Amino acid sequence: MEQNRGSWGSNIGFLLAAIGSAVGLGNIWGFPYKMGKSGGFTFLLIYLLLAVFVGFIIMMGELSLGRKTGKGTVGAYRSLSKRFKWIGWLAVFSPFVIMSFYSVLGGYCIEYMSLNLSNLAFAGAEIKTGADLFGAMLTNPFGCVMFTLLFLVICYLINRGGVSGGIEKFNKVGMPALFVMLVIIIIRSLTLPGAMEGLKFMFVPGYAVKAGFIKEAPKFATVLATAGGQMFFSLSLAMGAMITYGSYLSKQEDLVKNSAIIVIADTIVATMAGIAVIPAAVANGIAQINAGATVIDAVTGLERAMTFADIKLGGPSLLFVTLQDVFQAMGTVGPLFGVIFYLLVLIAAISSAISLIEVVVTYFMDRAAEKGKQGNRPKVVLWVCLAILVEATVVALDGLGTNVLNIWVPLQNSFGVIGEFNDCWLDFMDTLSEGIAMPLGALLMSLMVGWEIKPKTLLDEIHQGSAAKIDGFFSFCMKFIVPLGMLLILVGQVDTFFHLGIF
Repeated sequence: MEQNRGSWGSNIGFLLAAIGSAVGLGNIWGFPYKMGKSGGFTFLLIYLLLAVFVGFIIMMGELSLGRKTGKGTVGAYRSLSKRFKWIGWLAVFSPFVIMSFYSVLGGYCIEYMSLNLSNLAFAGAEIKTGADLFGAMLTNPFGCVMFTLLFLVICYLINRGGVSGGIEKFNKVGMPALFVMLVIIIIRSLTLPGAMEGLKFMFVPGYAVKAGFIKEAPKFATVLATAGGQMFFSLSLAMGAMITYGSYLSKQEDLVKNSAIIVIADTIVATMAGIAVIPAAVANGIAQINAGATVIDAVTGLERAMTFADIKLGGPSLLFVTLQDVFQAMGTVGPLFGVIFYLLVLIAAISSAISLIEVVVTYFMDRAAEKGKQGNRPKVVLWVCLAILVEATVVALDGLGTNVLNIWVPLQNSFGVIGEFNDCWLDFMDTLSEGIAMPLGALLMSLMVGWEIKPKTLLDEIHQGSAAKIDGFFSFCMKFIVPLGMLLILVGQVDTFFHLGIF
């Protein structure tokens, strides 16, 4: 059965695929805007601490779960646990729901790359602002569905090739290319006038409030919940990807070293993405302030001079509105940098999307193997992608709450206390997966490993390819640190989502 399931061609291929799974929209899109809305340095510090004491531990745990059982998420939990054997379904549910909006965002990236290619090819043509382009895209539901379909077709072609023949091959080319393009964008971003203010926002404690980017520092619990959710999404944890990838991994590979490499590489890329995006956005805002730009005050309704507080550093629009304005402000070379940037975001999106699809595909392939049958991978991948297309179409047609499928406002008016979904299906799907299912799954997984099957069960697997002395650290974190952190993150996510006022 192991041979039929396939395996990685090499450890470097596995590492690039695992890093590719971790390095996705969560890094390039989510990390900068969540850091922006969370006040900069505090978010970064909490994120780093969580990555070391929670992310690294869960990464090792999930890889060892997959390799020990040789099965996907559902089969892995069934094999090792009696009380928590159903957790595997959460790890299948999460990636499936995530793909409902992930594929739409991937489609947005393809569309923006095409727009910048068009601007590059037809120099001198009238170019719309980022807000105009974004608004036009969202109010064209047919176009959004078509680009979403194109994104899923690309993923289908990669996943149908299998683990080594499709996923590994793509990431061996895609990850180095992504890194090179990210460096190019960082160099251009940091050479913009005013970019140093963006670096201070990221790395100087308290600078966001001192400089006037925000009025007051956000609550610690809010930043913890945001950073925790971002860490899970960014590292591809609690969504079955690492268990699935681990199930294809050789027994001779060092899980401790591999886990550390994946977490460090992902954190570096996330920080690099912040350096590429935030200084550029700040520089563009400073240029507008120096040019005498004005805004309409949200409180008084009167026109006033633009300030640092009006620079858009948080929210999904950072990637598709603010950054597009940055590229357009660069003049004739702007579209070229726009093509490079949205291409690197697209590669990041594909590398993560194919790992999410693989989680669901592996479940059906393993199920066929349990029945003594040989699963038809191309057929399974096709049906999984079609199912994702159905749910993604709902998100695409909704257009972030701008179109006919927006049901959240009347729902809130009818039930009031049921919560706020920020008026769009994307936020609802994001909260179901990143906000609830993923931290809940990680919490239950840590309880299972720490208190039911005991850490030694996984440590025995970890030690097969590693001599690292991490038993005490792994056991203590899995028993105490991870459950506590997951509980706080879960409560914080629910509190933020439903505005319960717990913190």
